[in-house]
Amino acid sequence: MGAIVQRAPQVTVKTYRIALIPGDGIGKEVVPAGRQVLQTLAAASDLRFEFEDFPWGGDYYRAHGVMMPDDGLDALRDKDAILFGSAGDPHIPDHITLWGLRLKICQGFDQYANVRPTRILPGIDAPLKRCRPEDLNWVIVRENSEGEYSGIGGRVHQGHPIEAATDVSIMTRAGVERIMRFAFRLAQSRPRKRLTVVTKSNAQRHAMVMWDQIAVEVAREFPDVTWDKELVDAMTARMVNKPSTLDTIVATNLHADILSDLAAALAGSLGIAPTANLDPQRRYPSMFEPIHGSAFDIMGQGLANPIGTFWSVAMMLEHLGEAAAAQRVMQAIERVTADARLHTRDLGGRATTADVTRAVCEFIAAAGPLRAAA
Repeated sequence: MGAIVQRAPQVTVKTYRIALIPGDGIGKEVVPAGRQVLQTLAAASDLRFEFEDFPWGGDYYRAHGVMMPDDGLDALRDKDAILFGSAGDPHIPDHITLWGLRLKICQGFDQYANVRPTRILPGIDAPLKRCRPEDLNWVIVRENSEGEYSGIGGRVHQGHPIEAATDVSIMTRAGVERIMRFAFRLAQSRPRKRLTVVTKSNAQRHAMVMWDQIAVEVAREFPDVTWDKELVDAMTARMVNKPSTLDTIVATNLHADILSDLAAALAGSLGIAPTANLDPQRRYPSMFEPIHGSAFDIMGQGLANPIGTFWSVAMMLEHLGEAAAAQRVMQAIERVTADARLHTRDLGGRATTADVTRAVCEFIAAAGPLRAAA
C-alpha cells in the first residue's frame, strides 16, 4: 500500500508591475524609501513587485532638453501603478518641470480624480487648538484634468508695453459630472456620508455656475449623502474654525490644490500628506505621490519625511485591491508617528529619512505573514 503524501496547498504569487519616477529633489530619497517598504511587504507576503526605474526630471532635461521622452507614456502604459516623487528644479522654470513631467502623465492617462486624504496621525502635534483627531479626518477630491490647469492660453507682444497673457479655465459637462459622481460615491462610502462642494460662483459666473448646477443634478442620484456648498474663500476659514463640519470635499483643480496644502499643514506637515492620481475606469495606470514637492533646500541631507510617500504606497495598494497590505502599511505609519523619537525635522524632531524607513519596515516584517487578495 503506497504512502499517503500530503501536499502543501499551492500558494499563488501575485505580481504587480510598478514604475518608479523619483523626479527631482527629495523625490530621489523618498521614492527609494517607498520601494524599500514594498520590498519588505513582499518578503512578508505572497505579493511580488517588479520595479522599473525612470530617470526623468530636471537632470534628464539638462541632458535631453525634455523632462521625459516624447514616447514616455508608452513605457508606462503596461504598468499596474506609478510611484512618483516630485517635479521641480530651481534651475528650470516651474512651468517646464510641471507640464513636462507630472501633468503630462496625469493628462496623458486621464487621471482625472486626484484624491488627498488628510487626518491627524497619532503622536503628531497639529497646530489647531480645540481640534480632536476625529474632528479633522477629511478626503479632498480634486478635479485633475481640466479647470484652471487646462493649459489653454498664450502670450502675445512679449517684451512690449502691450504684452498680454491668458490662461483659460475650461470646464466641460462631462468633466464636472464625472468628478462630482466620483466625489459623491466616495462620500457615500464613508461613515458620515457627507460632502462639501467648493465653488466660486459668485464671481466666476459661467463655468462655476455650471459646476454648481451639475452638483445639484448629481446629488439627486445619491439621496443618502448629505451635502452643502461653500465658497472657496469661506472654505479656508471653515477648515480652520469648524473642521468637524467637514468630511469629503470636492473642488476644482486650482481650488483643491490650494485647500489640500492648507489641510496638510493643519494636520501637522506637508511631509505626511499623500496623493492618488486616479483613472477610476482603470484604462491606464494610476499614479501615487506625496504632495510635499522637491524641497531642494534639504535634498541629499537625509532629512526628508518619507511618511507622505508611505501613505501614498498604502493608497496604491488599496487601489490595486490589496486592502490587507494597505492596512499593514498604515498600521506601521501610525506606530511610527506615535513615537516622537521618530519624528523628522518638519514635525519638530531629529529623525532621518533612514530612521523612519527602518522603523516602518521593521514593523511590517514583525507583524507576521500577510496574504495577497484573492
